[in-house]
Amino acid sequence: MAKEYSGSPKPHQLESKRKRLTWVLGVSGLCILFYVLGAWQTTTTPINQSEVYTTRVSCNINAPQAGDGELNPSSLSSSAALDFESHHQIEINSTVSLHEFPPCDMSYSDITPCQDPVRSRKFDREMAKYRERHCPKSEELLRCLIPAPPKYKTPFKWPQSRDYAWYDNIPHKELSIEKAGQNWIQVEGHRFRFPGGGTTFPNGADAYIDNINELIPLTGGNIRTAVDTGCGVASWGAYLLKRDILTMSFARRDTHEAQVQFALERGVPAMIGVISSKRLPYPARAFDMAHCSGCLIPWYMYDGLYLLEVDRVLRPGGYWILSGPPIHWKKYWRGWERTKEDLKQEQDTIEDIAKRLCWKKLIEKNDLAIWQKPINHIDCNKSKVVYKTPQICGPDNPDTAWYKDMEACITPLPEVSSSDEVAGGALEKWPERAFSVPPRISSGSLSGITAEKLREDNELWKDRMTYYKKIDGLLHKGRYRNVMDMNAYLGGFAAAMSKYPVWVMNVAFSTYPRTYDLIHASGVFSIYQDRYKLNKKKKGKIFFHMLN
Repeated sequence: MAKEYSGSPKPHQLESKRKRLTWVLGVSGLCILFYVLGAWQTTTTPINQSEVYTTRVSCNINAPQAGDGELNPSSLSSSAALDFESHHQIEINSTVSLHEFPPCDMSYSDITPCQDPVRSRKFDREMAKYRERHCPKSEELLRCLIPAPPKYKTPFKWPQSRDYAWYDNIPHKELSIEKAGQNWIQVEGHRFRFPGGGTTFPNGADAYIDNINELIPLTGGNIRTAVDTGCGVASWGAYLLKRDILTMSFARRDTHEAQVQFALERGVPAMIGVISSKRLPYPARAFDMAHCSGCLIPWYMYDGLYLLEVDRVLRPGGYWILSGPPIHWKKYWRGWERTKEDLKQEQDTIEDIAKRLCWKKLIEKNDLAIWQKPINHIDCNKSKVVYKTPQICGPDNPDTAWYKDMEACITPLPEVSSSDEVAGGALEKWPERAFSVPPRISSGSLSGITAEKLREDNELWKDRMTYYKKIDGLLHKGRYRNVMDMNAYLGGFAAAMSKYPVWVMNVAFSTYPRTYDLIHASGVFSIYQDRYKLNKKKKGKIFFHMLN
């Protein structure tokens, strides 16, 4: 018969269990102690923010590069991330102590070296040439750090920044006084507010854009890129953004202190610029739409030279929109303080120039007039029998822009076989356009650039963007809005960023201090390695990290 179990352990059994438990806890404690000591001995705390970024986003410089056919996120370890280092070594003298640049005087806080008002006075005032880009000589360059205003604050995040900016960041009230009746900008305590008004749309850019949309289709993806000449604080471009139209706004630095600086502080694409004697710094056929709202550009002068330049940068079928003088002069001539005869002659001259450019006037309604560039030059070539001037330009590169004089001739469009064919090929609608192969590449007109290279560039930056998204707050929270890409190549980085609340400047135009939230570089040092003198006594590496 089995022995009945009473359910109570014997004293010697309890003692045995206590000893085993004590032994397990002791061994476990020793293991934890040695693990902590080992981790402490092999871990170095980053001493500054640069080390934090280096730790988080560095990878082996011998990793496969674009074009190797091996760059695949699945092939990288979980600890690998994007490489912000250059992929070559330059011999430098690392034994020389670092030179620390001193701070500049506070008077340089808003300096724009190539548009310096003092230097500009030395140049010809004809055609406003003195307002053009005039950069300092090497001996005039500042070798100090530009200071921010004393009470500078982190700018408002996008999209709030479209409507607000801190007064302490741009302490200039001139525009709020001079343009008070046009609702450009208002001072509200310690901040500026931008109601969205402009010279010819004091009731707001939104309503003004709606009026344009009733005349030409702004939605649907056919219009993606626009240029605003004489932009003020860029409210037209700011309000086009929600319609998926990206506008490059520009204005000169003149008595309207800081108008472009205000635009940039708002997070709106803008640059300092002027239509004068040089071509605009864009290639031919760059924009779907051009706009002038009371921009004070003398379109009727110099044999239509400035409209010829607009024609150069407009795509086939692109639009030119004009509001303000002389449009609707019969109603506004008294307020403009000009005679009826003067305004009528100005508009008649503009109409005549547009006909000679082969533009078609679509409509003039209330305060707006809109012309359209032809989709090809078949009929335009025939019209030259009637209109002798301006002639079609001779053999020249129409995409050359930097420091290139404007020419009083019509930039030729690529040849077509029929009158309904778009010269150079039709572009895809937005957003498909961002990643599609443009006609310039598919036609083989760009030497060395193929459709396959464009696709590789697009895929490369799509892959890399998966790592950029891991950087806290970089893409989604509105803190980083204005981005500079120092080596754009085919624009793959900007295309990959297009779905995020940022805009990317692909060219280093003249600008104000503190313009960009993020400066991005890929392969920059490979481009410039032979343009600077470096001490080659000892090898070293050049590292490039993201700046904010």
